[in-house]
Amino acid sequence: MATATIADKTVEVDDDGMLVNGADWSKEVAEAFAKDENIDLTDRHWVVIDYMRKDFAETGKSPTIRRITKNSGVETKQLYQLFPRRPGRTAARLAGVPKPMGCV
Repeated sequence: MATATIADKTVEVDDDGMLVNGADWSKEVAEAFAKDENIDLTDRHWVVIDYMRKDFAETGKSPTIRRITKNSGVETKQLYQLFPRRPGRTAARLAGVPKPMGCV
């Protein structure tokens, strides 16, 4: 496992750059990961991130792209605009939850 230092806090990340311990997540972590992905976070990004965190807390599973677009109010086209490179995986990384099932 690798580590990353974000806002003076060291967190463990796996080989895909995902948090190993979801309890290490914070808005600062999300912002740092977004910077790594060349994403400037907007209110719409936070809608997706907050939805993913809430859904994961309720179900114990990361929501798929279909579930995100069905329940968050963010349409598929917009999700791909917000997170252009691997939207499900990238959004999960920023939300501090595991990759959704089926993500590469």
